[in-house]
Amino acid sequence: MLVNRCLRLCSFCSRVVYSSRGRRAGWRTPTGRTGLKHVYITQVQHWGTIAPRRLYHRDLGDLYKTESVQRYLQQLMEEFRDISKKLQHTYLSESDRKVLLKKHTELLPLANEFERVEQALKDLEEVLSLLHSSAGTKDEDEQLTQLLKEEEAHFSCKILASRKDLVKALVPTDPLDSSNILLEVVSGRTTGGDICQQFTREMFDMYQGFAFYKNWDFERLNYTPAEFGGVHHAAVRIAGDDVYRHLKHEGGTHRVQRIPEVGLSSRMQRIHTGTMTVIILPQPVEFDVHIDPKDLRIDTFRSRGAGGQSVNTTDSAVRIVHLPTGTTAECQQTRSQLQNRDTAMRVLRARLYQSMMGKETAQRHTARKQQVGTRSQSERIRTYNFSQDRVTDHRTGYVTRDIKEFMRGGEALRDLIADVLEHAEREALLEVVESSSSPKPTESGQSAD
Repeated sequence: MLVNRCLRLCSFCSRVVYSSRGRRAGWRTPTGRTGLKHVYITQVQHWGTIAPRRLYHRDLGDLYKTESVQRYLQQLMEEFRDISKKLQHTYLSESDRKVLLKKHTELLPLANEFERVEQALKDLEEVLSLLHSSAGTKDEDEQLTQLLKEEEAHFSCKILASRKDLVKALVPTDPLDSSNILLEVVSGRTTGGDICQQFTREMFDMYQGFAFYKNWDFERLNYTPAEFGGVHHAAVRIAGDDVYRHLKHEGGTHRVQRIPEVGLSSRMQRIHTGTMTVIILPQPVEFDVHIDPKDLRIDTFRSRGAGGQSVNTTDSAVRIVHLPTGTTAECQQTRSQLQNRDTAMRVLRARLYQSMMGKETAQRHTARKQQVGTRSQSERIRTYNFSQDRVTDHRTGYVTRDIKEFMRGGEALRDLIADVLEHAEREALLEVVESSSSPKPTESGQSAD
């Protein structure tokens, strides 16, 4: 029996070793890095030429080891098994069956990942058993021992990868992740306004470059230029795959530290500090914000610009004010007043929707405040230090160099966004785990022990 198992394992190992060696160097996560850190380090030690570009915080898969996550996972698996048993009963009413089927569908991906981890653990146990039984055998079995060690490494890697996928399946999903967005950049109101305005234009160009990198549509809705090539305010609509998921944590205050190249402040030849704000508003495919035309005040005015032919000679620019809330939106992008009005209405709807959603989000997070993932625009989230060629995200401690390359909006920005997103997923999962383990209040208002 053992001989047959060994022969079959040798054949399987040879295929596994060949395929894993053939794909190892090109195996990357969506962020462009090796999925398992210890494998990556082993490659660095073996080849001696590859080094990680920057350090990361703890991997999302590390949460699998925590007791609270383990307890939460077991709780969900027990619920899944219980639902599966109930669905086998024929006496269920149609409404009850529909509810159970919906919950079963939600838990099925998690149950599949859990089964993969359990199966990989069983396979590893078998390999370790064979490896232990083959220890101390004759020299002609050395090849088999080596294959068993390769198999052990393969299943160990598989277990770590499956555990990370399992933890990702536990992360609560945001129903707005697939939405398109309205992105606004606004110059800060600080001393040395030309610094802020120039930085706002660079940020606008960075997100435009990132949209091109991700093959997203980038539709300019409003663009108010300033002196010395800067921008006071700009608004764009970005559409594509999972736009909101990638950019929702970009909203906030961004700080710049640099010696200005142009403008009045450049004469002082010292480092200046300025700020600008990024606002991210989701635009779900299906959302309806009822707006009574009686609640709107619509103003028209001439487009503002740098002068000359860029200034419109007709009142084509439109500003719409929602009187009950004071929310405003304006557009002066085209010479058509009708087109500008339609665009301003789209912006107004998005802002009103964001306001409604922000109140619901605040209610959901009263128990625990999330610094990452709250869409708050008042927090300073990132510093761009041009003098030290460094970008620092203050939420995760992520640091990257080559700031000029970062401002192109390509791979460097993608890596930072991926790191912040993983950090936010950790926070969201821990919040769910903590809320599930907290004592449930009884009808009398007392906590149940």
